[in-house]
Amino acid sequence: MEAQTKKKILTDHQLHAKDTGSADVQIALLTERINHLTGHLQGNNKDHSSRRGLLIMVSQRRRLLNYLQKTDNTRYLGITKKLKLRK
Repeated sequence: MEAQTKKKILTDHQLHAKDTGSADVQIALLTERINHLTGHLQGNNKDHSSRRGLLIMVSQRRRLLNYLQKTDNTRYLGITKKLKLRK
């Protein structure tokens, strides 16, 4: 991921000025990495190590979303709508 892309994601999802590790930011960064890796795997079907990494990232994002849903449902709804994770 490019530094400019990461910086844009951080500024879009930060809760305050120095926020780099909140669940919202982590979910947004993981979503970007998942989308990038999904595109890679469409052209490289036999790259099983990257597929495993993708599954790990998806499960990590799922755990963060579950945490956010339990602790602050309004933030959960906002991030899922903003990242278009739910229909």
